[in-house]
Amino acid sequence: MSVKAKVEALIYATEEPVTLNQLTALLRDAVLAELGAEEEARLALNEVVSDGKPDVEEDECADEGQETVPDPAADAESRPDYFDGKLLSPDDLTQEQKAELDKEDSKRVKEHISQILKDLMVEYSDGNRGMEIRQIAGGYRMGTKPEHHDVVVNFAKSLKPPVRLSMQALETLAVIAYKQPVTVPEISEIRGVDSSGVIATLLDRKLITTSGRKQVIGRPILYKTTKEFLLRFGLNNVAELPSMEEFEKLGDPQAGLFEQATAEATAAPDTQAPEVETAEGETEPAPEVVESETEAASPADETPADASEERQES
Repeated sequence: MSVKAKVEALIYATEEPVTLNQLTALLRDAVLAELGAEEEARLALNEVVSDGKPDVEEDECADEGQETVPDPAADAESRPDYFDGKLLSPDDLTQEQKAELDKEDSKRVKEHISQILKDLMVEYSDGNRGMEIRQIAGGYRMGTKPEHHDVVVNFAKSLKPPVRLSMQALETLAVIAYKQPVTVPEISEIRGVDSSGVIATLLDRKLITTSGRKQVIGRPILYKTTKEFLLRFGLNNVAELPSMEEFEKLGDPQAGLFEQATAEATAAPDTQAPEVETAEGETEPAPEVVESETEAASPADETPADASEERQES
């Protein structure tokens, strides 16, 4: 797909106006690749033309006022060596050279996309087009032309309002879409709750319909999706629904958030020794209290002999 087609698709798909800077950031690599391919094709064409012998007589008879076409090869030679990716690898460039090269590439990309936007605006301004590209709030947005306002409004009024479903209804609808035809007891068993009330809502919205009865005891009613379901979800048939394997590959991006928070909350806090403030204002950890195997003897446990020895010493 060409860069022009990508720019057109982006403008059409976005509801808010898309700016030139956004297009430049998104399509930078594609634009540089397209410009590089065009330059290689131009150089190859020049080599093929230069292989033939020039006609001296035709050169002498050429008009003096004819403009000369610039040679891309000469322009490439006039650029500094560090801009030529063939001569120097990115590892050989300094930071300043890389920044200058990146700045020049960004300028080329912007100019190329600006020209594409101008061409698209000219193409869509044709009277046979029902759409146009307008500059709004510093960006570009695609919309219908003012002269088609009445037709579009009348058509919009005839459309059905968007379907708004609760989470319970979406779950039930998903079970029916993947397991159809399916009965209400089977749906309730999968969801773990009674789904009778939700079935009535989906029937009213014409997203599901009956599909006969299951040949078991009680003969419960079978349900399946309708054409309205395909229209609302933009499907051609039920086979276009994503498979369970695709859902498993996507995974849950929030799966590890709660596990990490729980692990941090349940982790035992590190016990730190209390700090003692010294005279100089510095804090030092308090000395650890080590319990000896033998407890210190109390004054009441002293024998009379020990007391008499202390009196003699005094």
